[in-house]
Amino acid sequence: MRGVLLGPQQLRQSLGTAVELLGREGPVALITCGWQEREDQDEELSALFGRETRNLTLYARGEEVLAEDREFFNAHRARQDQLRQIQEFYRLRLERVFDAALDIDRKAQGSDIAADELRLSFEQIRRLDQEHLERVTALREAWELQMKPLERPSIARHRKALTALLRECRLLAISGGHVAVMLNRLRMFGLVELLTDQSLIAWSGGAMVTGGRVVLFHESPPEGVGISEVLDAGLQLHDGVLPLPNPKLRLKLDNAFRVGWMSRRHAPLQCVALDQGELVSFEDGRWFGAEGTVRLNPDGTLTTGWAS
Repeated sequence: MRGVLLGPQQLRQSLGTAVELLGREGPVALITCGWQEREDQDEELSALFGRETRNLTLYARGEEVLAEDREFFNAHRARQDQLRQIQEFYRLRLERVFDAALDIDRKAQGSDIAADELRLSFEQIRRLDQEHLERVTALREAWELQMKPLERPSIARHRKALTALLRECRLLAISGGHVAVMLNRLRMFGLVELLTDQSLIAWSGGAMVTGGRVVLFHESPPEGVGISEVLDAGLQLHDGVLPLPNPKLRLKLDNAFRVGWMSRRHAPLQCVALDQGELVSFEDGRWFGAEGTVRLNPDGTLTTGWAS
């Protein structure tokens, strides 16, 4: 798949640039389910793309399925409750280990074992992330094996309609919004398996869900600990980059320790900060950062205008 990932807002110029880079004609298949009840308020996007769009209305379709299929609704709600609880327990473990890592780093500064202690802290946190990712993936796969969602009549009917809509489109666009809702609806209908040769344009939260893992991050939250947490595996539409939208609000890019920490924690993925108007493109496994788009480096520095 070829594609372009964008930062948040100021889409008027960015979307035009993305369409031009990809060079695909015809209507755009539009996913705005992250907006939930407002997903059909897409008139501005149609104008910004400068062409016809086909909104796949995944949020509304999901609500129809849950209302129609009571057995599926109950099983779905129970699974979501379990995932929320697992996320809470992972977050508690992560906060304790993160606090300990910061304390140890401060106390070990200047000693012969400082580098070793930092490496051990990284290994502990990376292990927590990986174990959590494996746990939620195993839970989802077991649930899908039991419920066989794509075979249920209420979902199969929508998949048939979605297949027809996607057949008309060479571009797939995924907007921002509620990340967990996006993942939920995209997986509910097995959307990735319905794609053929579409190119991808995704921005903000939409960019976050399209890769190998989804990471929630805010290093200066109004309350709580400012540590990123792995939510789930992503849609695997691309590999090699971890998009981090809205960095001026959510990241401490002027703090070399935090920059290096984020980069090393999620390696081998390259952490890329996507601010307003910034983008990265990918094709055949290669990545290209537009001028001004920032990549976080393990040594705490930032690189702009890069290619992989």
